[in-house]
Amino acid sequence: MVTGASTGIGAATAAALAGAGFAVVLGARRLDRLEAVAERVGGRALELDVTSQESVDAFAGQLDRVDVLVNNAGGALGLDRVDAADVEQWRWMYETNVLGTLRMTKALLPPLVASGDGHVVTVTSIAAVEVYDGGAGYTAAKHAQSALHRTLRGELLGRPVRFTEILPGMVETDFSLTRFDGDADRAAAVYQGIEPLTADDVAEVIAFAVTRPAHVNLDQIVLKPRAQASATRAHREPS
Repeated sequence: MVTGASTGIGAATAAALAGAGFAVVLGARRLDRLEAVAERVGGRALELDVTSQESVDAFAGQLDRVDVLVNNAGGALGLDRVDAADVEQWRWMYETNVLGTLRMTKALLPPLVASGDGHVVTVTSIAAVEVYDGGAGYTAAKHAQSALHRTLRGELLGRPVRFTEILPGMVETDFSLTRFDGDADRAAAVYQGIEPLTADDVAEVIAFAVTRPAHVNLDQIVLKPRAQASATRAHREPS
């Protein structure tokens, strides 16, 4: 089960897991895009808004069995300093990244445990372990999402469920386009002079983690482009 699966890392993860032999269920708000991805990977598309408890409950009620949950839905809005912060943007980032992960995980933990070998994968970011100017809303949300995920690792210790946190660095998806409210030029500048990760790169790592033997738990996996050292430090080739 993959959230935010209509595009980017979510769509790539659905394809990777289908290729690994999983029967994949894809969830996202944009049902037309989601159905196209589901048809391509041979999965099942179900409309899902992780910011709505009603939507999450309806989604969970349609699942008979869950072996793997990939909490991928999330994103960033804006790049404002704290003294110019838009509270509504912060609210959306918390609702999507933190409370969305909480709603989905809480709803699906019973069938994950009942499967006898459940696995929760949460896609956070290097923003979950770093901060940078202008990024407080997003880094705060990702720190909170990471804390939620890592707490579950201890609370479910001894139960038949694993927890893996994926912390990507720079990945070229619609992430920056969303952050900059559709400004394509500004979004493209983020990746100028560098070869970023692709959604497929991240999906391959997720598929690797969930196909390890049941006794192996990959707690945290940080992956970045070779040219990126941190959220604020990267080598860029001249254009």
